Amino acid sequence: MARSLKKGPFVDENLLEKLSKMKAGDKTPIKTYSRDSMITPEMVGFVFAVHNGKDFIRVEVKEEMVGHRLGEFAPTRKFIKHGGKMQRALEAKAGETKETEVKVTKVKV
Repeated sequence: MARSLKKGPFVDENLLEKLSKMKAGDKTPIKTYSRDSMITPEMVGFVFAVHNGKDFIRVEVKEEMVGHRLGEFAPTRKFIKHGGKMQRALEAKAGETKETEVKVTKVKV
């Protein structure tokens, strides 16, 4: 759900304070839990460490990110893989090609 235009974008005040203390071009990450803060033009060029519930994920802010939320660039779920018969067949085929590559490199040495 979108935020009302008359209210303006939400940016955590503590985050703005930390930004004002930093020098332009400083690459030390600014730790934050505020995933819902919107990226503003003043944040471009800075590095944030956004918490995803377990770890802090490093996010370098670029011009294309303005208007998005910090949390969009720090995923909270890790995709492992799909299972099933087809997936096992694909993995077995990939494993066979790796083994043949390893054998070929051993022969060359």
